[in-house]
Amino acid sequence: MSTTATASEILDQLVAHGVVPVIRNSSADLARTAVGWLREAGYGTFEITMTTPGAVGLIEELSAEGGALIGAGTVLTPAAVADVVKAGAKYVVSPCVVPKVAAACRDHGVACLMGALTPTEVHAAISAGADAIKIFPASTVGPAHIKALKSVFPGVRFVPTGGIDATTVASYVAAGVACVGAGGKLVDEGLVKNGDREAILAAGRQLMEAYRAAKSA
Repeated sequence: MSTTATASEILDQLVAHGVVPVIRNSSADLARTAVGWLREAGYGTFEITMTTPGAVGLIEELSAEGGALIGAGTVLTPAAVADVVKAGAKYVVSPCVVPKVAAACRDHGVACLMGALTPTEVHAAISAGADAIKIFPASTVGPAHIKALKSVFPGVRFVPTGGIDATTVASYVAAGVACVGAGGKLVDEGLVKNGDREAILAAGRQLMEAYRAAKSA
């Protein structure tokens, strides 16, 4: 299988999951706990951000466990791409356009989601070789912005992240997004620290149910 087909297949898997929890915690232990609870809530993919201490080790651990599609977030250098792919990450997410990161993803055969907000940035990301566009921070522009981008970039897969929850996800689905990323309440640091598993489970299930209802509407 070619590198491009592999990246495309990974992206298809990611889109099929629908909601991508963005795991950004102050320790690997808290992140591990959040992942465990969200797996109980029915999630099958996780973006482990490089701003989480011990992120590479956690990616390796979760990848070895199997049963979930693991990606790496906030990846800004080719060296970091090499590290996370070696650890088992199948997709790489950057908050901004870094052409060398996209090139490294192609070299390693993993899917690349590159952050952009404006039409110029979207074009730059696609030109660099991104497989999908992470619209970040989505909360500052909203679904109407993404709908407008879709009109001029109809073939691009957009993945908004930032401020998306059960009350807003339907409007993003209606705007034509490929899937969504979610942190916030889904991986609430305070709730995880306090051991409030039920609150995380409830938030996770509500968001996933709202997403699926919107997709089937």
